[in-house]
Amino acid sequence: MHDSAPQSATQTANEGDVPGFCRDCLAPASSQVRRCTSCGSPRLIRHKDLHELTIAHLDCDAFYAAVEKRDDPSLRETPLIIGGGKRGVVSTACYIARINGVKSAMPMFKALKLCPNATVKSPDMKKYAAVGREVKAMMRDLTPLVEPLSIDEAFLDLGGTARLHGKSAAMSLADLAHRIERDIGITVSIGLAPNKFLAKIASDLDKPRGFSIIGKDETQAFLAAQPVSLIWGVGKATQKSLAKHGISRIAQLQRMEKADLMRRFGNMGARLYHLSRGEDSRNVSSSGETKSISSETTFFDDITDAGKLSRILWQLAEKVSRRAKASHLAGQTVVLKLKTSDFKTCTRNTTLSDPTQLADRIFSAANPMLLKEASGTAFRLIGVGISHLSELESDPAVNDLDQRTGQRARAELAMDKVREKFGEKAVEKGRGFKPQTKS
Repeated sequence: MHDSAPQSATQTANEGDVPGFCRDCLAPASSQVRRCTSCGSPRLIRHKDLHELTIAHLDCDAFYAAVEKRDDPSLRETPLIIGGGKRGVVSTACYIARINGVKSAMPMFKALKLCPNATVKSPDMKKYAAVGREVKAMMRDLTPLVEPLSIDEAFLDLGGTARLHGKSAAMSLADLAHRIERDIGITVSIGLAPNKFLAKIASDLDKPRGFSIIGKDETQAFLAAQPVSLIWGVGKATQKSLAKHGISRIAQLQRMEKADLMRRFGNMGARLYHLSRGEDSRNVSSSGETKSISSETTFFDDITDAGKLSRILWQLAEKVSRRAKASHLAGQTVVLKLKTSDFKTCTRNTTLSDPTQLADRIFSAANPMLLKEASGTAFRLIGVGISHLSELESDPAVNDLDQRTGQRARAELAMDKVREKFGEKAVEKGRGFKPQTKS
């Protein structure tokens, strides 16, 4: 771990040999000092694998709120919530608001009860996307192997860059964090580890302005002490399933055989076996980044009827969902596109509390926007899509990203399996049925 965390057994045994440096000026830091001897900063980082590890996860701290505070200095010392008004949910809360118990995806009315003096602002996705592009451009100055996960986070592989930059991956990352804070005006947290799974865990250990390391030798001991919920994709439904077998800590998974886990939990069992041991063979990939997934259709005759438009919207949402599932992607923003009979294009979007690849949630987010626009206007085209994509490893019922719709996720997954076996028309939801006409 990083310097302020409990030291690993290896670190303790070889205290005098642990390499370190100052995160602010990059000067070397011996194990005997608590502040940098060059600049006086207490932000020192030490680890025996400090200059060998090259896989990182960078995550912007309270991103939306940080951008708003940067642009409006009067908000800097006040609790700030970014969300959709009193009837919406919290998209992001600054760290001051989080101290009061405010969390992402929390209903706004509950957040304001916990933090009544908070300032609430609606999301400005265009502005956030522009800042996100600035951050990713700075990442790509370090390495071409940048794999964005969302608007404000990405994996980086800095293998082979030490000669190019004249310093280790760890030092390059610390310098990057400093430059982002100086030039863009927001802060980031970084995790450095042997693989993507561990790097993403590490980046969340010391927020905000964190820099945490999980080394290979300490991986199993570190994971053993954690709850199973730390494994990415193990949400409430999977936790309940594991609890039925008396499993609540990762240490219990580490003691189980792979065949036993697969017998109990299917393919998810194999994933639990490997990740509980910190094993992740995925590479950081920058190729073919998908920015959005969408589907649209143009009508032979203009349509004004809202019911007909909703039925078509559902069919498009299912197409988007199938593509997202096939690509192992989920989107946090749902976009509706409409084109009127006189060729005027109208786009509307809404940001969800968490990413989805479920047709049900895509439709539920897009349909209210449609009904607001479909007040007698004649439309010649309708489309729906998802953007601000995140990578998944399997279906939503397994990943548990759609936690509040677990039952619907399982039902949708069951329908997907039937369709895979018997064809797309084998099963349809009621809202997708076309009304029958009498002959």
